Amino acid sequence: MYSSMAAIRPQAAARILVADDQPDVLEALRWLLSGEGYELEFVTSTDAVVERLRERPFDLLLMDLNYSRDTTSGREGLELIPQVRGHDASMPIVVMTGWGSIDTAVEAMRLGARSFVQKPWEDVALLEIVQREIDEAQATRRRDAKQQREFEEARMIQRGLLPTAMPQTSGVQLASSWRPANGVGGDCFDALTFPGGAVGITIADVAGKGVPAALLMSNLQAAVRAFAQEGVAPSTVTASVNRLLCRNMVAGRFVTFCYARLDVASGRLVYANAGHNPPLLVHADGRIDMLAPGGTVLGVFAESAYEQGDFRIGPGDRLVLYTDGITEGRNAAGDEFGEDRLAASAVEHRGLAADEMLGAMLADVEAFNAGAYEDDATLIVAAL
Repeated sequence: MYSSMAAIRPQAAARILVADDQPDVLEALRWLLSGEGYELEFVTSTDAVVERLRERPFDLLLMDLNYSRDTTSGREGLELIPQVRGHDASMPIVVMTGWGSIDTAVEAMRLGARSFVQKPWEDVALLEIVQREIDEAQATRRRDAKQQREFEEARMIQRGLLPTAMPQTSGVQLASSWRPANGVGGDCFDALTFPGGAVGITIADVAGKGVPAALLMSNLQAAVRAFAQEGVAPSTVTASVNRLLCRNMVAGRFVTFCYARLDVASGRLVYANAGHNPPLLVHADGRIDMLAPGGTVLGVFAESAYEQGDFRIGPGDRLVLYTDGITEGRNAAGDEFGEDRLAASAVEHRGLAADEMLGAMLADVEAFNAGAYEDDATLIVAAL
Protein backbone atom coordinates (compact mmCIF):
# COMPACT_ATOMS: atom_id res chain seq x y z
CA MET A 1 0.00 0.00 0.00
CA TYR A 2 2.90 2.37 0.77
CA SER A 3 5.67 2.87 -1.74
CA SER A 4 9.24 2.75 -0.44
CA MET A 5 11.68 5.26 -1.83
CA ALA A 6 15.11 6.55 -0.79
CA ALA A 7 14.99 9.41 1.71
CA ILE A 8 17.26 11.93 3.31
CA ARG A 9 18.38 11.07 6.82
CA PRO A 10 18.01 13.70 9.56
CA GLN A 11 21.20 15.33 10.77
CA ALA A 12 20.49 14.31 14.37
CA ALA A 13 18.15 11.87 16.06
CA ALA A 14 14.80 13.39 16.92
CA ARG A 15 11.93 12.04 19.00
CA ILE A 16 8.60 11.69 17.19
CA LEU A 17 5.25 10.85 18.76
CA VAL A 18 3.02 9.00 16.30
CA ALA A 19 -0.74 8.81 16.94
CA ASP A 20 -3.02 6.56 14.86
CA ASP A 21 -5.60 3.89 15.71
CA GLN A 22 -4.79 1.58 12.79
CA PRO A 23 -2.14 -1.11 13.52
CA ASP A 24 -1.10 -1.42 9.87
CA VAL A 25 -0.48 2.32 9.65
CA LEU A 26 1.58 2.31 12.83
CA GLU A 27 3.65 -0.62 11.60
CA ALA A 28 4.31 1.07 8.27
CA LEU A 29 5.38 4.28 10.00
CA ARG A 30 7.57 2.31 12.40
CA TRP A 31 9.35 0.66 9.47
CA LEU A 32 9.75 3.93 7.56
CA LEU A 33 10.76 6.35 10.32
CA SER A 34 12.92 4.09 12.49
CA GLY A 35 14.99 3.26 9.43
CA GLU A 36 15.80 6.96 9.13
CA GLY A 37 17.19 7.29 12.64
CA TYR A 38 14.20 8.78 14.43
CA GLU A 39 13.26 7.77 17.97
CA LEU A 40 9.61 6.78 17.90
CA GLU A 41 6.78 6.36 20.36
CA PHE A 42 3.31 5.21 19.33
CA VAL A 43 -0.15 5.84 20.78
CA THR A 44 -3.62 4.97 19.52
CA SER A 45 -5.89 7.63 21.07
CA THR A 46 -6.10 11.37 21.66
CA ASP A 47 -6.05 10.88 25.43
CA ALA A 48 -2.82 8.92 25.11
CA VAL A 49 -1.27 11.78 23.11
CA VAL A 50 -1.94 14.23 25.91
CA GLU A 51 -0.68 11.79 28.54
CA ARG A 52 2.55 11.05 26.65
CA LEU A 53 3.26 14.75 26.03
CA ARG A 54 3.01 15.36 29.74
CA GLU A 55 5.60 12.67 30.39
CA ARG A 56 8.36 13.85 28.04
CA PRO A 57 9.15 16.34 25.25
CA PHE A 58 8.97 15.45 21.56
CA ASP A 59 10.38 17.07 18.45
CA LEU A 60 7.29 16.40 16.35
CA LEU A 61 3.78 14.99 16.60
CA LEU A 62 2.60 12.96 13.58
CA MET A 63 -1.11 12.37 14.17
CA ASP A 64 -4.18 11.01 12.49
CA LEU A 65 -7.37 13.09 12.56
CA ASN A 66 -9.82 10.16 12.92
CA TYR A 67 -9.84 7.78 15.89
CA SER A 68 -13.39 6.38 15.95
CA ARG A 69 -14.44 3.70 13.49
CA ASP A 70 -16.67 4.84 10.64
CA THR A 71 -15.96 8.54 11.23
CA THR A 72 -14.50 10.78 8.59
CA SER A 73 -14.91 14.27 10.02
CA GLY A 74 -11.54 14.40 11.76
CA ARG A 75 -13.22 16.16 14.70
CA GLU A 76 -11.30 14.23 17.37
CA GLY A 77 -7.98 15.15 15.86
CA LEU A 78 -9.00 18.76 15.26
CA GLU A 79 -10.03 19.11 18.89
CA LEU A 80 -6.70 17.67 19.99
CA ILE A 81 -4.58 20.25 18.14
CA PRO A 82 -5.34 23.22 20.47
CA GLN A 83 -4.64 21.02 23.49
CA VAL A 84 -1.23 20.12 22.10
CA ARG A 85 -0.54 23.75 21.21
CA GLY A 86 -1.39 24.79 24.75
CA HIS A 87 1.09 22.25 26.11
CA ASP A 88 3.94 22.96 23.68
CA ALA A 89 3.51 25.89 21.32
CA SER A 90 6.78 25.26 19.49
CA MET A 91 6.45 21.55 18.68
CA PRO A 92 5.42 21.02 15.03
CA ILE A 93 2.27 19.01 14.34
CA VAL A 94 1.84 17.07 11.10
CA VAL A 95 -1.68 15.71 10.59
CA MET A 96 -2.75 12.70 8.51
CA THR A 97 -6.13 11.51 7.33
CA GLY A 98 -7.36 9.01 4.79
CA TRP A 99 -10.58 10.88 4.09
CA GLY A 100 -9.29 14.38 4.31
CA SER A 101 -10.56 17.33 2.39
CA ILE A 102 -9.24 20.79 1.68
CA ASP A 103 -11.61 22.20 4.31
CA THR A 104 -10.30 19.78 6.93
CA ALA A 105 -6.72 20.64 6.03
CA VAL A 106 -7.43 24.35 6.25
CA GLU A 107 -9.08 23.95 9.64
CA ALA A 108 -6.21 21.82 10.95
CA MET A 109 -3.68 24.42 9.84
CA ARG A 110 -5.77 27.22 11.32
CA LEU A 111 -5.80 25.42 14.65
CA GLY A 112 -2.02 25.07 14.69
CA ALA A 113 -0.91 22.14 12.54
CA ARG A 114 2.21 22.84 10.50
CA SER A 115 1.71 20.39 7.61
CA PHE A 116 -0.92 18.02 6.20
CA VAL A 117 -0.34 14.49 4.79
CA GLN A 118 -2.92 12.57 2.79
CA LYS A 119 -3.14 8.79 3.17
CA PRO A 120 -1.82 6.77 1.43
CA TRP A 121 1.40 8.75 1.45
CA GLU A 122 4.55 8.65 -0.59
CA ASP A 123 7.49 7.79 1.64
CA VAL A 124 9.83 10.46 0.31
CA ALA A 125 7.19 13.18 0.59
CA LEU A 126 6.34 12.23 4.17
CA LEU A 127 10.00 12.03 5.20
CA GLU A 128 10.72 15.38 3.62
CA ILE A 129 7.83 16.95 5.52
CA VAL A 130 8.88 15.40 8.81
CA GLN A 131 12.51 16.41 8.45
CA ARG A 132 11.64 19.91 7.28
CA GLU A 133 9.32 20.55 10.20
CA ILE A 134 11.80 19.20 12.76
CA ASP A 135 14.67 21.19 11.27
CA GLU A 136 12.66 24.40 11.17
CA ALA A 137 11.45 23.93 14.75
CA GLN A 138 14.97 23.24 16.01
CA ALA A 139 16.31 26.26 14.12
CA THR A 140 13.57 28.40 15.64
CA ARG A 141 14.44 27.19 19.13
CA ARG A 142 18.13 27.95 18.57
CA ARG A 143 17.27 31.36 17.16
CA ASP A 144 14.90 32.08 20.05
CA ALA A 145 17.54 31.06 22.58
CA LYS A 146 20.11 33.29 20.90
CA GLN A 147 17.67 36.19 20.77
CA GLN A 148 16.81 35.65 24.41
CA ARG A 149 20.50 35.83 25.37
CA GLU A 150 20.94 38.98 23.32
CA PHE A 151 17.74 40.40 24.78
CA GLU A 152 18.99 39.78 28.30
CA GLU A 153 22.31 41.42 27.48
CA ALA A 154 20.47 44.43 26.05
CA ARG A 155 18.38 44.66 29.21
CA MET A 156 21.48 44.62 31.39
CA ILE A 157 23.18 47.25 29.25
CA GLN A 158 20.11 49.46 29.28
CA ARG A 159 19.71 49.15 33.03
CA GLY A 160 23.38 50.03 33.41
CA LEU A 161 22.81 53.27 31.50
CA LEU A 162 20.11 54.39 33.92
CA PRO A 163 20.98 55.70 37.39
CA THR A 164 21.69 52.80 39.74
CA ALA A 165 20.91 55.14 42.65
CA MET A 166 19.29 58.54 42.49
CA PRO A 167 21.53 61.36 43.76
CA GLN A 168 20.58 62.92 47.08
CA THR A 169 21.32 66.50 48.04
CA SER A 170 20.73 68.51 51.18
CA GLY A 171 17.62 70.02 49.60
CA VAL A 172 16.16 67.28 47.36
CA GLN A 173 15.55 63.58 47.92
CA LEU A 174 14.90 61.42 44.86
CA ALA A 175 13.37 57.97 44.38
CA SER A 176 12.60 56.13 41.15
CA SER A 177 10.99 53.00 39.76
CA TRP A 178 11.60 51.71 36.20
CA ARG A 179 9.65 48.72 34.89
CA PRO A 180 10.16 47.82 31.21
CA ALA A 181 7.23 45.87 29.83
CA ASN A 182 9.38 43.44 27.82
CA GLY A 183 12.76 43.36 29.47
CA VAL A 184 14.01 46.36 27.51
CA GLY A 185 11.99 49.41 26.65
CA GLY A 186 11.75 53.03 25.66
CA ASP A 187 11.33 54.71 29.04
CA CYS A 188 14.32 56.80 30.03
CA PHE A 189 15.10 58.94 33.06
CA ASP A 190 18.13 60.61 34.55
CA ALA A 191 19.13 62.87 37.41
CA LEU A 192 21.84 65.51 37.27
CA THR A 193 23.37 67.57 40.07
CA PHE A 194 24.79 71.06 39.67
CA PRO A 195 26.98 73.34 41.79
CA GLY A 196 25.00 75.03 44.53
CA GLY A 197 22.69 72.05 45.07
CA ALA A 198 20.39 72.37 42.04
CA VAL A 199 19.05 69.11 40.64
CA GLY A 200 17.97 68.34 37.07
CA ILE A 201 15.51 65.52 36.37
CA THR A 202 14.67 64.18 32.92
CA ILE A 203 12.05 61.68 31.91
CA ALA A 204 11.24 60.45 28.42
CA ASP A 205 9.23 57.85 26.56
CA VAL A 206 10.45 56.62 23.18
CA ALA A 207 7.60 55.54 20.91
CA GLY A 208 7.67 51.76 20.54
CA LYS A 209 9.08 48.94 22.64
CA GLY A 210 11.92 46.47 22.68
CA VAL A 211 15.47 46.81 21.46
CA PRO A 212 14.85 49.58 18.84
CA ALA A 213 13.28 51.79 21.50
CA ALA A 214 16.13 51.00 23.89
CA LEU A 215 18.70 52.07 21.29
CA LEU A 216 16.92 55.38 20.79
CA MET A 217 16.73 55.75 24.55
CA SER A 218 20.49 55.43 24.92
CA ASN A 219 21.03 58.03 22.18
CA LEU A 220 18.62 60.39 23.93
CA GLN A 221 20.28 59.95 27.29
CA ALA A 222 23.74 60.70 25.90
CA ALA A 223 22.43 63.83 24.19
CA VAL A 224 20.78 65.12 27.36
CA ARG A 225 23.93 64.64 29.40
CA ALA A 226 25.92 66.48 26.76
CA PHE A 227 23.61 69.50 26.57
CA ALA A 228 22.31 69.82 30.15
CA GLN A 229 25.17 71.85 31.57
CA GLU A 230 25.15 74.38 34.40
CA GLY A 231 23.47 77.60 33.32
CA VAL A 232 21.77 76.13 30.24
CA ALA A 233 18.00 76.66 30.37
CA PRO A 234 15.74 73.59 30.10
CA SER A 235 14.08 75.01 26.97
CA THR A 236 17.48 75.35 25.30
CA VAL A 237 18.50 71.83 26.32
CA THR A 238 15.25 70.45 24.91
CA ALA A 239 15.65 72.28 21.59
CA SER A 240 19.25 71.07 21.24
CA VAL A 241 18.34 67.46 21.98
CA ASN A 242 15.48 67.67 19.49
CA ARG A 243 17.74 68.89 16.68
CA LEU A 244 20.18 66.06 17.34
CA LEU A 245 17.46 63.41 17.42
CA CYS A 246 15.93 64.70 14.19
CA ARG A 247 19.19 63.89 12.43
CA ASN A 248 19.20 60.31 13.74
CA MET A 249 15.55 59.41 14.30
CA VAL A 250 14.02 56.46 12.46
CA ALA A 251 11.02 57.46 10.38
CA GLY A 252 7.78 57.10 12.28
CA ARG A 253 9.40 57.33 15.72
CA PHE A 254 9.31 60.15 18.24
CA VAL A 255 10.10 60.85 21.88
CA THR A 256 8.10 62.58 24.60
CA PHE A 257 10.41 64.37 27.02
CA CYS A 258 10.42 66.61 30.07
CA TYR A 259 13.36 68.28 31.78
CA ALA A 260 12.80 69.91 35.18
CA ARG A 261 15.44 71.77 37.13
CA LEU A 262 14.87 72.27 40.87
CA ASP A 263 16.88 74.97 42.62
CA VAL A 264 16.11 74.90 46.32
CA ALA A 265 18.35 77.90 47.04
CA SER A 266 16.32 80.18 44.78
CA GLY A 267 13.02 78.37 45.41
CA ARG A 268 12.36 77.83 41.70
CA LEU A 269 11.41 74.94 39.47
CA VAL A 270 12.10 75.62 35.79
CA TYR A 271 11.09 73.11 33.15
CA ALA A 272 10.45 72.37 29.48
CA ASN A 273 8.00 69.69 28.40
CA ALA A 274 8.09 68.24 24.88
CA GLY A 275 4.76 66.45 24.68
CA HIS A 276 5.28 64.32 27.79
CA ASN A 277 2.65 63.40 30.38
CA PRO A 278 2.48 66.49 32.63
CA PRO A 279 4.49 65.89 35.82
CA LEU A 280 2.72 66.88 39.04
CA LEU A 281 4.09 69.52 41.41
CA VAL A 282 2.30 68.72 44.66
CA HIS A 283 2.64 71.53 47.17
CA ALA A 284 2.79 70.94 50.90
CA ASP A 285 -0.79 72.21 51.29
CA GLY A 286 -2.11 69.74 48.69
CA ARG A 287 -2.37 72.13 45.75
CA ILE A 288 -1.20 70.72 42.42
CA ASP A 289 0.51 72.48 39.53
CA MET A 290 0.98 70.58 36.30
CA LEU A 291 4.13 70.84 34.19
CA ALA A 292 2.14 71.02 30.97
CA PRO A 293 3.71 70.56 27.53
CA GLY A 294 5.10 73.66 25.91
CA GLY A 295 6.17 72.21 22.58
CA THR A 296 5.88 69.22 20.30
CA VAL A 297 7.50 65.81 20.76
CA LEU A 298 11.17 65.32 19.97
CA GLY A 299 12.50 63.89 16.73
CA VAL A 300 9.90 65.24 14.30
CA PHE A 301 10.53 68.93 13.53
CA ALA A 302 14.14 70.03 13.80
CA GLU A 303 13.33 73.72 14.32
CA SER A 304 10.72 73.25 17.05
CA ALA A 305 10.85 75.79 19.88
CA TYR A 306 9.94 74.97 23.46
CA GLU A 307 8.33 77.18 26.06
CA GLN A 308 9.79 77.25 29.53
CA GLY A 309 7.66 77.04 32.66
CA ASP A 310 8.53 78.40 36.09
CA PHE A 311 7.05 77.60 39.51
CA ARG A 312 7.86 78.59 43.05
CA ILE A 313 8.83 75.64 45.27
CA GLY A 314 9.36 75.25 48.99
CA PRO A 315 9.82 72.75 51.81
CA GLY A 316 7.27 69.93 51.77
CA ASP A 317 6.65 70.14 48.04
CA ARG A 318 6.80 66.97 45.93
CA LEU A 319 7.46 66.59 42.21
CA VAL A 320 6.03 63.44 40.60
CA LEU A 321 7.17 62.45 37.11
CA TYR A 322 5.78 59.42 35.27
CA THR A 323 5.28 57.72 31.92
CA ASP A 324 1.97 56.56 30.47
CA GLY A 325 2.60 52.97 31.54
CA ILE A 326 1.62 54.17 35.03
CA THR A 327 -1.60 55.99 34.14
CA GLU A 328 -2.73 53.62 31.38
CA GLY A 329 -2.70 50.52 33.57
CA ARG A 330 -6.13 48.87 33.57
CA ASN A 331 -8.23 47.06 36.10
CA ALA A 332 -10.34 43.96 35.47
CA ALA A 333 -13.18 46.11 34.14
CA GLY A 334 -10.90 47.72 31.57
CA ASP A 335 -10.77 51.13 33.25
CA GLU A 336 -7.50 53.09 33.18
CA PHE A 337 -5.78 54.22 36.37
CA GLY A 338 -5.60 57.70 34.88
CA GLU A 339 -4.08 61.01 35.90
CA ASP A 340 -6.81 61.85 38.39
CA ARG A 341 -6.14 58.73 40.48
CA LEU A 342 -2.40 59.36 40.24
CA ALA A 343 -2.87 62.94 41.46
CA ALA A 344 -5.09 61.78 44.33
CA SER A 345 -2.46 59.21 45.33
CA ALA A 346 0.29 61.86 45.24
CA VAL A 347 -1.73 64.24 47.42
CA GLU A 348 -2.58 61.50 49.90
CA HIS A 349 1.04 60.42 50.35
CA ARG A 350 2.74 63.82 50.03
CA GLY A 351 3.84 63.84 53.67
CA LEU A 352 6.09 60.80 53.23
CA ALA A 353 9.78 60.73 52.38
CA ALA A 354 10.61 60.27 48.69
CA ASP A 355 11.20 56.51 48.76
CA GLU A 356 8.19 55.89 51.00
CA MET A 357 5.94 58.04 48.83
CA LEU A 358 7.14 56.20 45.74
CA GLY A 359 6.36 52.85 47.34
CA ALA A 360 2.92 53.99 48.50
CA MET A 361 1.99 55.33 45.06
CA LEU A 362 3.14 52.15 43.34
CA ALA A 363 1.05 50.16 45.80
CA ASP A 364 -1.99 52.24 44.78
CA VAL A 365 -1.25 51.64 41.09
CA GLU A 366 -0.80 47.90 41.53
CA ALA A 367 -3.85 47.53 43.72
CA PHE A 368 -5.72 48.91 40.71
CA ASN A 369 -4.01 47.03 37.86
CA ALA A 370 -3.24 43.84 39.83
CA GLY A 371 0.46 44.38 39.16
CA ALA A 372 0.08 43.92 35.40
CA TYR A 373 1.79 46.63 33.36
CA GLU A 374 0.93 46.69 29.65
CA ASP A 375 3.61 49.26 28.80
CA ASP A 376 6.94 50.47 30.13
CA ALA A 377 6.24 52.20 33.43
CA THR A 378 8.45 54.74 35.17
CA LEU A 379 7.67 56.74 38.30
CA ILE A 380 9.91 59.31 39.99
CA VAL A 381 9.37 61.26 43.20
CA ALA A 382 11.40 64.30 44.20
CA ALA A 383 10.85 65.48 47.79
CA LEU A 384 11.89 68.95 48.98
